[in-house]
Amino acid sequence: MASSKKDRPEQDYQAPKPGPLASVAGFGTTFGTMFKKPNTEQYPEEKVPTQLRFHGRHQLNRHPDGLEKCIGCELCAWACPADAIYVEGADNTEEERFSPGERYGRVYQINYLRCILCGLCIEACPTRALTMTNEYELADTSRSSLIYTKDRLLGPLTEGMVPPPHRMYEDESGHEVTEKEYYRGEVPRANADLLGEMLAAARAADEQNAAEQNAGEQSAGEPEVSF
Repeated sequence: MASSKKDRPEQDYQAPKPGPLASVAGFGTTFGTMFKKPNTEQYPEEKVPTQLRFHGRHQLNRHPDGLEKCIGCELCAWACPADAIYVEGADNTEEERFSPGERYGRVYQINYLRCILCGLCIEACPTRALTMTNEYELADTSRSSLIYTKDRLLGPLTEGMVPPPHRMYEDESGHEVTEKEYYRGEVPRANADLLGEMLAAARAADEQNAAEQNAGEQSAGEPEVSF
């Protein structure tokens, strides 16, 4: 019958006796690095490139036609262990569409005073809307400036993208593609007619702003007549 640990007598542990060179053995690492060339980085004048999968500042991505990938599901906020992400979702409408599908992220904030750059948020994102860049210079002079809002997190508009809100991509027959085609990456950049409409609208808005500004300057330059 095997005896239990309680029945076994405790054996006294005897530490090994130190040798004659044990007192100087700890200096081996010190002596080994004394004659090596120092690895000094001249930061910030010379910045060393980071690794490709470095976890830096976050970015909210867009579809090739400019619509946002974020659907406001808040899974990233739930996955964050530091409670650094705040998301408010809203419904898309036919007049104002910011993303494919029903909802989009109306409010998106990341508090970099809390963020530990662990990457769990990007693993939880179902649409690959949230990724992490190689940017690591996040220091600032105030607490409020380290709370990044949606306008600072959204990726830039590249060629072929139209700033939302606008309608979903239409194929050659004039029918809107489905959400699945968006998420599978089968949607190219915005249609030529949509780009033309957005450019014409932007040009008209610029002309209207210029006309209002000229009218304001003329009214300000006219002398006041008193009776």
